[in-house]
Amino acid sequence: MEFSVRIPFVELLGFELLDMADGQARIAYNPAPEHLNSFDVTHGGASMTLMDVAMAHAARSVEPDMGCVTIEMKTSFMQPAIGPLEAVATLLHRTATMAFTEAKVYDAKGRLCVHASGTFKFIPRLATAKGRVHNLNKS
Repeated sequence: MEFSVRIPFVELLGFELLDMADGQARIAYNPAPEHLNSFDVTHGGASMTLMDVAMAHAARSVEPDMGCVTIEMKTSFMQPAIGPLEAVATLLHRTATMAFTEAKVYDAKGRLCVHASGTFKFIPRLATAKGRVHNLNKS
């Protein structure tokens, strides 16, 4: 499954969208050596990006014609995220303009490594001069 919009940072990290439907999203990630921290485990920023993208896709799965931007995100790192990872995100509640979500990152052994909750705002998707679609907030 392909991402619905081009996100260069996601391409750089090598995320793979596995599923996006009915308030759920799953993304696979195999961290490259340059995505590790000084302890040789996945850098926390890469894990946070994985969950941010997964939660946004869970939100957008019920509102595909809209973009969404992160309003806030809280992350708990429970154990090192090593090797191939999978983020599973769920839309918990939504209003006309907001989505409340959570995500979990599991390692290849099925261990829960990282958890996040996030709030996203739905916004119109507008095309740029280069023809790419960007999420822009008119306010």
